[in-house]
Amino acid sequence: MRIWHNARCSKSREAVAWLAARGLQAEVMDYLGQPPTAAAVLALLGKLGGDPRALVRFKEDEAKALGLAVTDERPTTEWAALLAAHPRLIERPVLEVGERAVIGRPVERFEQLL
Repeated sequence: MRIWHNARCSKSREAVAWLAARGLQAEVMDYLGQPPTAAAVLALLGKLGGDPRALVRFKEDEAKALGLAVTDERPTTEWAALLAAHPRLIERPVLEVGERAVIGRPVERFEQLL
């Protein structure tokens, strides 16, 4: 089990506490301190399934500066490269368990994997 975590994010901290309250411990991936490769983001997108835009924080100033919009149509590989180059745009928290993953907004969505 691995959690994509941003210690400055209250939702991400809440997710770590939520897991701990249930006696669960996940490998913590500080994706801002050690940005993921495009291959790692692509693998995460595969585990999440669905639209890769779900992993993008479009309201961030950085997204606006890059001219990104929810309506952007790009191949998944381009989204993966973009998120690897701009990890602040990665939605958090994300929990990976085996070959599946879920974005923890709200954190109770983690129950889908556990």
